[in-house]
Amino acid sequence: MGGMILENASPSPSAKPLLRALRGEAVWPPPIWLMRQAGRYLPEFRAMREKADFLTRCMTPDIATELTIQPIRRYGMDGAILFSDILILPWAMGQSLEFIDGRGPVLGAIRSEADLAKLDPRHVKDATAPVRETLFRLSRELPDVTTLLGFAGSPFTVSCYMVEGGGSRDFVHTRTMMQTEPALFDRLIETLTTSTAEMLCGQIEAGAEAVMLFDSWAGILPPSAFRRYVIEPTRRIVRHIRERHPQTPIIGFPRLGGIMVREYAEKTGVNTLALDTVADPAQISDLVPGVTLQGNMDPMVLFAGGEPMVREAQAIRDAMRGKPHVFNLGHGVMQHTPPENVAALVEAVRAI
Repeated sequence: MGGMILENASPSPSAKPLLRALRGEAVWPPPIWLMRQAGRYLPEFRAMREKADFLTRCMTPDIATELTIQPIRRYGMDGAILFSDILILPWAMGQSLEFIDGRGPVLGAIRSEADLAKLDPRHVKDATAPVRETLFRLSRELPDVTTLLGFAGSPFTVSCYMVEGGGSRDFVHTRTMMQTEPALFDRLIETLTTSTAEMLCGQIEAGAEAVMLFDSWAGILPPSAFRRYVIEPTRRIVRHIRERHPQTPIIGFPRLGGIMVREYAEKTGVNTLALDTVADPAQISDLVPGVTLQGNMDPMVLFAGGEPMVREAQAIRDAMRGKPHVFNLGHGVMQHTPPENVAALVEAVRAI
């Protein structure tokens, strides 16, 4: 199922298709990996769920390594993204965190100076040691052609969960804090910016060959706040990583950022701009020359499968031919997606 790009027995890192694309090379057919490719749609993943709760799975290298490798073993993806969660960082700083079935993450909400003062970024390195151990193992166990991806949540998106105490439709507490207590919110963003940069550098030093920043809720902000809380923290994180790891590609995902993604790509310095489902890669590629694009098929199209999926995948792929492009979805794989649809997608993208 791996296709021609997996036939080279022992390539150098520069020969890895995904790494080449992330560094700005137009690779054909484009490399492919999927957000949430290690997930509940896979029977082997569901079998592992019975062994431990979500947080334990993230923090147990044996389990996290196996879950990361499962879609590589099954589909031969070009990228393996660390099995973890964006909320590991606030948990590592001391914020309470629990994942409840049917509800999602529940955290002790940060609403005051006293709440913020309870967080201690100095604990992050020790608390996340199991994550680095997972990356270290993966760097040795993955196929030679597979690029190992680390990741983190971007400061604004992580702050949304921290302030709300979990997920939300409108993030009213977060947006209210931005307006009524801007100094407090700025300190939270500052703490997250510094800690995220350090954590990602640690992931790189443990074996990650590229890293991705997920800003899932960037699209709820107006332009002025988008610049302040999405672009500027990302720019600082990118600068910090580049100072220590100048060759490591960085993917930025300002989900639902709309026209602001152009400014995001220009000012943050990310190598690759990940696009959500509503974006048109062919048009955006003209707006951000020199930046690799990643994306962006609708996960619902993958869920439905069949010939329409094949046509859509190849239309996205073909529109980006000759430009640096990584095939992915515009969001994560949906829970009940048939595994055979993912196999058909990989085959369609790799068909010459």
